[in-house]
Amino acid sequence: MKLTLVVACALVDADKRVLIAQRPQGRTLAGLWEFPGGKVEPGERPEQTLIRELHEEIGITVKQDCLAPLTFASHAYDDFHLLMPLYICRRWDGDVVARESQNLKWVRANRLRDYPMPPADIPLIPHLVDLLM
Repeated sequence: MKLTLVVACALVDADKRVLIAQRPQGRTLAGLWEFPGGKVEPGERPEQTLIRELHEEIGITVKQDCLAPLTFASHAYDDFHLLMPLYICRRWDGDVVARESQNLKWVRANRLRDYPMPPADIPLIPHLVDLLM
């Protein structure tokens, strides 16, 4: 089974809320909510991927030293195995804007379970609750 490395970020605002994004129609797992991030490209480090993806998806600039690894998810989908490190980021430059027509929400960690998420994202929630509540 193919191993796919995807990196995600829990952006945390001053009110200790976490940003989640809804996957747009026409994409795999459309309608589900997830943490921003994306697939690590060949030759790219996970932190580089997050810096690139956060700028592309939501228009913010993040410095590598503002990304702190928190935990990871390992999940077997039908046709691949996903390994997904989750980073925390509390500082960035710019305003969060949906650049890919996705819905965005700032949510308290203890309310993340109210939003349907891909199976790989769900085990990450308790770590955010422990950190932020």
